[in-house]
Amino acid sequence: MITLVMNRKQADLNPQDFIRLENEYGAMNYKPLDVVLTRGRGIWVWDVDGNKYMDCLSAYSAVNQGHCHPKIAAVMKEQADKLTLTSRAFRNDQLGLFYKELCELTHSHTVLPMNSGAEAVESAIKAVRKWGYRERGVPDGKAEIIVCANNFHGRTITIVGFSTEEQYRDGYSPFTPGFTIIPFGDARALEQAITPNTVAFLVEPIQGEAGIILPPVGYLRDVRRICNEHCVMLVTDEIQTGLGRTGKMLAEEHEGVEADLTLIGKALSGGFYPVSAVLSNKEVLGVFQPGDHGSTFGGNPMACAVARAAMRVLVEEGMIENAERMGEYFMTCLRDVKSTHIKEIRGKGLMIGVELHEAAGGARRFCEALMARGLLCKETHKHVIRFAPPLIIQKEEIDWAMERITAVLTAG
Repeated sequence: MITLVMNRKQADLNPQDFIRLENEYGAMNYKPLDVVLTRGRGIWVWDVDGNKYMDCLSAYSAVNQGHCHPKIAAVMKEQADKLTLTSRAFRNDQLGLFYKELCELTHSHTVLPMNSGAEAVESAIKAVRKWGYRERGVPDGKAEIIVCANNFHGRTITIVGFSTEEQYRDGYSPFTPGFTIIPFGDARALEQAITPNTVAFLVEPIQGEAGIILPPVGYLRDVRRICNEHCVMLVTDEIQTGLGRTGKMLAEEHEGVEADLTLIGKALSGGFYPVSAVLSNKEVLGVFQPGDHGSTFGGNPMACAVARAAMRVLVEEGMIENAERMGEYFMTCLRDVKSTHIKEIRGKGLMIGVELHEAAGGARRFCEALMARGLLCKETHKHVIRFAPPLIIQKEEIDWAMERITAVLTAG
């Protein structure tokens, strides 16, 4: 295989060659659909054989702005020729502007820049614990954080330790203590779980990996009130739901709620570069002093320049409003599909789940059938098909997708 790669040009390799290389040399921690992509533009991607597909996953909402958005690409190329990395040992001319623009866009006060979503979650955990010890007087080593069943906040040891998905935990113990798990969408359960040592409640406004699970209307408002009454920090994980995906800049805006810490990532760079951030009031992030926390790449000039461009196009090109309109249209179309396989259709904006009955035989076979018809999506929690196209999708493109979705879901 090494000889194959060294002696042949990439253009000479066929899809099975690329798949064989991945399987032979890569860790087998993913089970992707067998399509080998090489190019993308807008909502479309092409495989190495030149076949065209509509992307209805958007890299788990990292590509909200569409693939290879030309304005973001231009900024990235320009910055790559100027300065890519300084570390935080020095200042750079992009970081302060990034802070200001992100705070103004999200009505935040303070930003902690990181790289991946999981890093943002870990940073928030550190911040609220330190806040609890320094400001609330919680006894050292006793801070508690409440989380929800069926959560997905990342893949680090600490995070999988408070997951309820057995596969995410299997073989990785011992886990970090200090987490209490309650049902999602149950505000009363939150109130009952709070103790004098509770410092924070960490929650997704919509549970994405769990199968696009929406809480009852008013849940986040109740949660905000409860956290206020008990001096508990509300932390919303908006890494998938944020930056326009649900038809608002942040999903918490649907209920007029402002979290104490909001975690964003993925679409913060438009899919060009790993960028995440903890957005907070100064009270919580103010506990960090020089040397308490850091990241070599967090806040680097390349990341900041790209993120600034990614935020601009979201707003200037009306992508958030489009997500609301097209999401309503997409779900209306899906609800018109007459299929015995469909159990429920749910979502917000362009974050949509189609749950199938168990008798349908799992969602993956439908995703494979859609791939064969030129539409890429992904199953989650075995029985749910997730549809999350870039926020630039238009009505006629949804109509194109619905022809294929209807055909596949009604085929038997």
